[in-house]
Amino acid sequence: MEFKSLSELYSRIRPALISKTNDLKRIGINYVKEEDVWNCLKETKWLRTSNLSLSEMVNDIFNLNNDTIEKYVRSKMNNIAREVNLTEDFPA
Repeated sequence: MEFKSLSELYSRIRPALISKTNDLKRIGINYVKEEDVWNCLKETKWLRTSNLSLSEMVNDIFNLNNDTIEKYVRSKMNNIAREVNLTEDFPA
């Protein structure tokens, strides 16, 4: 099956991504979003492969190790710059 864009591919496998995040939520991992699962696999496992079938990608989603996705999300969260908001646009 050919896809015209990554967006189209993402839409096609989104139900698997949603299912994976729901599985994670059932075991108390509430902060992982479907985008995190996609990005984790895209930036790690799928980066080194080519000509993946849709079924292989869905299989990768369901078999993604919970520790792997947690470490990925935590590393991304650590890269976010956090600053104290000192703007004075709040009621006194």
